[in-house]
This record gives sequence, C-alpha cells and structure tokens, in this order.
Amino acid sequence: MENEIPEQVMNNELVPMDETQFIDSEMQLDIIDTQLDNTEAPPNNSEAQPTRRRKKKSIVWEHFTIETVGAGCRRACCKQCKQSFAYSTGSKVAGTSHLKRHIAKGTCPVVLRNQEKNELTPFSAPSKMGTYTDTTPKRRYRTANVPYLTFDADRCRHEIARMIIMHDYPLHMVEHPGFVTFVQNLQPRFDMVSFNTVQGDCVATYLREKQSIQRVIEGMPGRICLTLDLWTSCRTTGFVFVTGQFVDGDWKLHKKLLNVIMEPYPDSDTAFSHSIAACLSDWGMDGKLFSVTINQPLSDPAIDNMRGILSVKNPLLLNGHLLVGNCLARSLSGIVEDALTYAKGIVKKVRDSVKYVKTSESREEKFLELKQQLQVPSSKSLSIDDQTQWNTTYEMLLAASELKEVFSCMDTSDPDYKNSPTGEDWKQIETFCTYLKPLFDTANLLTTATTQTTNTFFHEAWKIQLELARAATNEDPFVSTLTKSMQEKFDTYWKSSCFILATAVVMDPRFKMKLVEFSFSKIYGEEAESYVKIVDEGIHELFREYVAHPFPPTHASYAEEANGAILKAEESQGIGISSNGLGLTDFDVYIMETTSQLSKTELDQYLEESLLPRVHEFDVIGWWKLNSRKYPTLSKMARDILSIPVCTVPAASVFDTVRKEMDSYRCSLRPETVEALICAKDWLQSENVEMPAPVVKIEAPI
Repeated sequence: MENEIPEQVMNNELVPMDETQFIDSEMQLDIIDTQLDNTEAPPNNSEAQPTRRRKKKSIVWEHFTIETVGAGCRRACCKQCKQSFAYSTGSKVAGTSHLKRHIAKGTCPVVLRNQEKNELTPFSAPSKMGTYTDTTPKRRYRTANVPYLTFDADRCRHEIARMIIMHDYPLHMVEHPGFVTFVQNLQPRFDMVSFNTVQGDCVATYLREKQSIQRVIEGMPGRICLTLDLWTSCRTTGFVFVTGQFVDGDWKLHKKLLNVIMEPYPDSDTAFSHSIAACLSDWGMDGKLFSVTINQPLSDPAIDNMRGILSVKNPLLLNGHLLVGNCLARSLSGIVEDALTYAKGIVKKVRDSVKYVKTSESREEKFLELKQQLQVPSSKSLSIDDQTQWNTTYEMLLAASELKEVFSCMDTSDPDYKNSPTGEDWKQIETFCTYLKPLFDTANLLTTATTQTTNTFFHEAWKIQLELARAATNEDPFVSTLTKSMQEKFDTYWKSSCFILATAVVMDPRFKMKLVEFSFSKIYGEEAESYVKIVDEGIHELFREYVAHPFPPTHASYAEEANGAILKAEESQGIGISSNGLGLTDFDVYIMETTSQLSKTELDQYLEESLLPRVHEFDVIGWWKLNSRKYPTLSKMARDILSIPVCTVPAASVFDTVRKEMDSYRCSLRPETVEALICAKDWLQSENVEMPAPVVKIEAPI
C-alpha cells in the first residue's frame, strides 16, 4: 500500500537513500502520524490496547510546531518567523517538502542570519564546496556524515564561466531576462553577474588553465611541432588557430590548442609567419620549433618569408626542408570536391532518388517492402547527404549503389518516380566509390580519438599515390578523366610531404628503409633508386645535425658520460691509463682514434638490425622510450619526427568541404576574449584525460 512502512524500517535497518527517497519516506511516516491522530480511541476495557503515538523524527520539526486550527485541520508554524504552512486536513497530509524549502531558500529572517554567520542548516542550497558532519541524532533512512553543501556565490560564478566556455554560449546570456529570472528562482540569494564580470571570469579560467599547460611545455625535453588553421570571418579579418604537438618527458604524445590569433590581413605573405612568431614568444618556445603544418598551400615568397623570420631564433634542420608541410585532411577534401564536380550529373540523380524515398514515410515503406521482395542482401540504409561533409555524400552513394536493384524496380510500382539512374549511371557510381574509398579510409584515421604518429600516414599516402597514378592511364575514359585530376592534386601533396612521411616510417623498427624501397619501386619504377637515395642521405644528414647540435644543449653525450664514469672508477682503483706503468698511453690514444673511425653510428646500427615482427598493434613511441639508452641521440630524433602532425583541423572538421568561418558574435568580442574562450574550451575538454599511447595498426606487404 502507499502508506505502508518500508521493510527496512520494520527491520530497524539504516540504509543510505537519495534525497527523493528520503522525502518520500518522511511523508509516509507523517501520513501514519495523521492516521494515528485521527483514529478514534478504543473503548475502555481490559482487552483494549493503548494507541502509541510515534515521535516525529524529521529534522524540520526542530524549526516547526504543529497547531490545530480546526476540526481535523492542522498547520505547521515556523518557530522563528511564526509563518504557518499547510500540514493536514482530515486524512490528507501535505508532507514536509515545502517546510524544508522554507528553510533552504533563506527567506526566514532568523535562518538567513544564521546562514550568513556560516551556521549551516541541513537544507542549505547546494554547491560543490565543502561538507560537514551531521551532529543531529541519527534518523531513519539516513546515515551520519551525509554531505550538506552550502551556497557559495564565487563558486556559482566560476561554474557559469565554465558553462559558457564549454557550450559556446554567448557572454551576454547573463543579461538575458529569461536566464536572469531562471537563476533568481533557482537561488534568490545569487546576484546575477554582468557581461563585464563574466567576461573577466572566463579570462581568469583561461589563465588558470594556461598555467597548467605552461608547466607541461616547460618540461618538454624535445622540440615542438605546430599546426596552423586559418578561419575566415564576415569582417574580412582572419583567425589563425595554432596547435602544438609534442612528446613529453614520459614519452607521451600531447596535442594542445595554444593560440587563436586575429590576423587583420589573412591573405598576406606574412600572416602565418606573424602567428607562429607570436605563439613561440607567448609560450617561451623560441629555439624549440621543429616543423609547421599549414591548412593551405603557400606561395614560394610566403615560404621564404617564413623561413627567414623563424631562422633568427630557431635553427632550421636540413636547411628548413622539414619546416613546412601541408594538411592531409584539406588536401583530401580538395581532391574529393573536384571529383564530385566532375561527376555532379550522376551524383545529382542518385541524390534526387534518395531524397524522393526519404522525404515520404509511405514511399520509404514501399521501398523497404520492395527490397524485401527482391531479397537484396545489403544492410545499408539510405540517408540524404550533407554537402558540407563529403563523407556523407560518399556513404549515400555507396548505400544507393548497393540498393540499385530496388531503385531500378521502383518505377513499376510507383509511376511518380521518374529520372532514375540508368544502368550505366550505376556502373559509374560504383567506379566513383571505388576511387573515393582509399581517401575515405585515410581521412577516417584522422578522426580517431588517439592522435596518430606520423609514420602511420606513409602507408596510406603511397597507396593512394600508386592507385591514382595507375588509374589515370586507364583505357576507360570516365576512369582516366576522373582520376587524372585527382592524381594531379594528390601528387602536389605527395611531393611536398613525401620526405617527411618517409623519414617517419624509417623510424618505425618494423619497416625502416625497407618499406621506402618497396613502395618507391612500385611508384617510380626504374627511377626508384634515386628517390630512395634522397631519403637515405637526408636521414643521415639529419642525424649528423642532431649529433653536432644536441637538443637540449648538453656538454657530453650519453656514451661520453658513461665512459667518463668508467674512467673515474678506474682511476679511483689505481688502474688508470696514466698509472699502469706500461708506457702505452700513445697506443691507447691510437686505439681510441681508429675505433671511433671504424665504429658505426647509432643510425647505421639501427638500420642494419633485423626488422621487428609486424604485429597488428604497435606503440612506436613506447618502443623508442624503451630503447632510448641504446640509441640516445637517434631516439631524440625519432621523438621529434614522429610527432610531426599531418592534419591541422580537429576530428569533427576532417571531412569539411567549406572553410571554417568565425561567427559574427565572436567577431564582435575583443580578440583576447575570443582566444580565451576557444583555448579554455579545448583545455577543459581534455582535463584529467590522459592521452593513450598511439597504437599503429598497419598491414603492409614487403
């Protein structure tokens, strides 16, 4: 029954319950009290048992008394302000929730004064600040040490700022009448903040989080790689999103948004150079830059300008050949856009057919019935594409091509369905999807939660380059014309990024130079040897620069330090060269000189060792961490190379076909505020989330 005492109470058990359960249980006991009060007394005889009235246990009765105001009508009266509230009428009981609210809201003058003195009440407004131990006697349905949380205006301001940052709400929302009224009803004691105040709170949150990121960057043992993503705006100004990617002292790969810099002239040759210099200066990273990846191709004057500016405080390795790379995601999107433009006729036919089915429930039901009758085995479902995301167009075409039999038979059962794709159209759609698939699969790697190391994308890039080069010479005019344009665009990316990607895959102990030799032989044929030589010589020159200019600068290599320690130990034991009494000092010098000439470098030793087995999942950075003592200099080089980013955009924008544009509201804010809001959101989202080790899943033939 509704008013039945819970079984836990009958068994004298104290079990923790949430607030809703607690209130409901108290109401049940209040109902029992009322029923006992309204029960007629039994006749006075020896068999009658006296009725025992249960003592009220709710803490509200420390603040209220019950007064009878009429026959069967009782009201609860506040001991402090003497205000009365409904309690019971006949057998109907109002419960105690409204009495608790009277105390919690602080509307009672005496209770309010107590709260201002930090004398907590059990019904104070919630906050996440602090707890206190309940000193009242234990009651049914609760245990001791239940956290009671007090109202904290500063904490509320902090949470409003976080809410605005995390959900991209406008700062002016704190002045919107609807929001102000909502907060006042939620907590009357909170004084709503102004636009200027919440703007300052958001910037303060940004600065606090920035200090944490700064400490991580200061502890970075190697160099940092940057990505630059340029957004446009309705005010013709640009905003450059600068993201840093690096490996920390624990060999964990980090990716952090560092700056959002407003550029008044985004089309100038100096826009990107200015953003890079501003970022390095802001974070104290001058001299630590390794590479830059940009979301659009740069002109030769722009690249020369960038190298000239950055070389002043950042020594350029390999004469700056590793400095600038292109964004893989933007390159793939550009290639797909051109392909969709070429095939727009047949793509429109398929889109119109899908739209015809999906915009009517009855037509969709008929389509599914026809699919079942024809026993088409496809498990894909139709969906209308979003033309700003090319992956949705690919998935729409792929699903429609698998259901082409159903579309072909629709006109027989639905006379209104016209202009369906022909058999030749469907054949071309299937061909079109075939050449989009490797691009789609590669782009999907960029959307994973784990940031992939650079070596992963050599495998994807060389396969796309080979496939498109072969298809461009196909005898089918549709295939050759389609893929020729795709191949020309991807070849531009391949030429600008091939050396970086090849260098990265050499740092993978499962492949080293072997995969470079194999893939180049497929792509370049007889000319492969000259391209392999470029990679081999480039890696050796880069290693020599790391040996000559260690980073961070040290006075002795690991090997020298170890040898020095051995010599000191020998001298302490009286067995040094100068004290052996044999007069062979010159001979020892000769041995050291000839041995150093004949000894192999770390790089040569690494390349000559056997390849590791090609396991499906492999943590390449973790491998270099374990072998950093064996390869002290080469491991530093590998750490920097493997952290070079190939993509400048976040996962949600990998398939974008339109350039990002800053909204008009944020353009109206100060540039410093825009940077604080966007960067703080990126940092708060990754707060307390450790980046898992990048695991490379590769199956490559050798």
